[in-house]
Amino acid sequence: MPEKKSRALHFVELNHSQRVVAAQIISTKPLRAMSVIAAKRPIPQGIYANKNQFYFYMTRYLIERLSWLCRDLRPRVPEGDGRVAITFSRRGGMSYETFREYLRRLKALNDPEIKIHWPVIDIDGVDAQDHSRSASLQLVDAIASSFACAVAPNPYGNCELRYAEILKPITYQRKGNYLSYGVKVVPKPEECGLTDEQNRLIDLFK
Repeated sequence: MPEKKSRALHFVELNHSQRVVAAQIISTKPLRAMSVIAAKRPIPQGIYANKNQFYFYMTRYLIERLSWLCRDLRPRVPEGDGRVAITFSRRGGMSYETFREYLRRLKALNDPEIKIHWPVIDIDGVDAQDHSRSASLQLVDAIASSFACAVAPNPYGNCELRYAEILKPITYQRKGNYLSYGVKVVPKPEECGLTDEQNRLIDLFK
């Protein structure tokens, strides 16, 4: 991208051809991608009334899957103490200490519905960095945006599945099951009222 004046990568600023290349390059790297996708229309109004409540709830699903991945890979990754370093892209209005406290409350509940594998989660180590200063966060942005493009219509009303399709080889799965692991849809896909075009993402990962 010789015309770029900054090394910071923002997927939303790339044209289609550049997005395809970015996804192609990411798909060759030794990493795993996972996405949590929410359909907001089926959610009753007022159920998530507190600040960042819905964001925290969705992040819980992501951390569940992240903890499973780290647990599963630990036998093959002897380095370190087995815990994951969770780093957010810094966003305005978000208190990361409040999020750490949220995780502590979840852990204390001992609720079987909360399926986080806690031994690998370093709650005190949860951190945030500026997007422009972290190549890892820019990779995450590209992956998240790739999946968002598959379900969020562009200004012309079309969804673009190709980026998520390119990333399928690195998407987290167990025994071919993607929709419980690397592509979590909330609520269940059949309850989301998805269009035929949006359902192409579900069909891709069935």
